[in-house]
Amino acid sequence: MTEPEQLPLGFSARPAFGEPDYVVSDCNAEAVRWLDLWPEWPTALLAVFGPSASGKTHLCHVFRTRSDALMLRGDQLSERDIESVIDRPAAVVIDEADHVAGREEHERRFFHIFNAVTAARGALLVTGRTPPNTWPIVLPDLRSRLATGNVVGIDGPDDGLLAALLVKQFSDRQLRVPVEVVTFIVRRIERSFEAARDIVEKLDRAALAERRNITLPLVRRVIEQTPT
Repeated sequence: MTEPEQLPLGFSARPAFGEPDYVVSDCNAEAVRWLDLWPEWPTALLAVFGPSASGKTHLCHVFRTRSDALMLRGDQLSERDIESVIDRPAAVVIDEADHVAGREEHERRFFHIFNAVTAARGALLVTGRTPPNTWPIVLPDLRSRLATGNVVGIDGPDDGLLAALLVKQFSDRQLRVPVEVVTFIVRRIERSFEAARDIVEKLDRAALAERRNITLPLVRRVIEQTPT
């Protein structure tokens, strides 16, 4: 009699968002340098853009810890958020701020938040997948405000950062993976933050379903089964 297959449950790993957990490399060093310049930014706004899973949200958490910033999300801005910013305008974060584009009420709320922070001579950190000047903003005044900010991008990862990200993401899931396995993965996946995140998730689910450790044979099979 064979044992029934163990089905992976829908639990999500909780990533470590502390400052020591943020891995710095050439591709994100400029964004980190700008964060280090706070509170001496030339203007109130700093916009950080980069691909999905590139660590933008992690940077937001680092900044929130440093500045006691109010943390908001672009796709969830509400009237209550405006009131909260008026009460605490010194430092505000809007993660995934590009999601306000084309949504009239969200753009209006973003505009009022921007004005409140600027009037208080505070700091506003926003993130998006692309630079703000590419967002399809409808509200002209908001578009003008965004044009006044500092903008910095996060590039794709090199091999060293990709390996460090894999180690961190395995660690977030409480998985210990041998160095040779990490090296094998780095040499065979696409050089992107999303690819690193996706392969860790697939390996975690496969290892759980098969009740086994993450080994080279398992990694080889999962990668071979992953569409390119």
